[in-house]
Amino acid sequence: MTETPLDRAHAGMRDGGEAARLRFFDRLAEAELFLLLHSEPQGARIDPELFDTADGRFVLAFDTEDRLTAFTGAAAPYAALSGRALAAMLAGQGAGLGLNLGAPSQELLAASAVDWLADTLGTGPAETAARPTEIAAPAGVPEALLRALDAKLAGAAGLARLAYLVSATYAPARPGHLLAFIDAEQGAEPALARAISEALIFSGLEAGELDVGFFRASDTMAARLARVGLRIELPR
Repeated sequence: MTETPLDRAHAGMRDGGEAARLRFFDRLAEAELFLLLHSEPQGARIDPELFDTADGRFVLAFDTEDRLTAFTGAAAPYAALSGRALAAMLAGQGAGLGLNLGAPSQELLAASAVDWLADTLGTGPAETAARPTEIAAPAGVPEALLRALDAKLAGAAGLARLAYLVSATYAPARPGHLLAFIDAEQGAEPALARAISEALIFSGLEAGELDVGFFRASDTMAARLARVGLRIELPR
């Protein structure tokens, strides 16, 4: 059976530490999952199949339709939704997630783990009107954050033309880093800001901080960013 991104992230979690665990949950949130249902959906209403075990109550989801069918042994009703949507749906319901049972990335996530994921994904970025007084080439950016940004921006196809990463100074002499998007699509700003916030969270950095800004190519700031920033092309 073809290896999936969740399989790779799960294998990394087994061999790694806290950072690998966070990368697995990040991949889980982004994945499309097929949730096993008790009956066919009725419009927007779905009725997940629930399994009571000695370890608690679980729903079952798989990252491919073939894996769901292999587990059930026959065609079965399901709903396709993202991992983040599933976590939000299960939050506070006392149900865990049985993921990819019978596959290499098989995992039983307790209700507390699902609640943690939903809470983490629900933590949005704070909005501010501050603008940097100085910008320079990025320095001291942790490798873990660069990897997390690369993974997140790979899924932001079409939401902006490009981005620049720079070191920034804000009044009064507060240092930081800024990821500046150029020519973001109208209405895409919240999704891009949330994606970068999640990249920071799932990078595993303690007390990490990264500001996000949005500029048009015609802004004078865009020319300054182009001179000193690390240019990041977003997929078209």
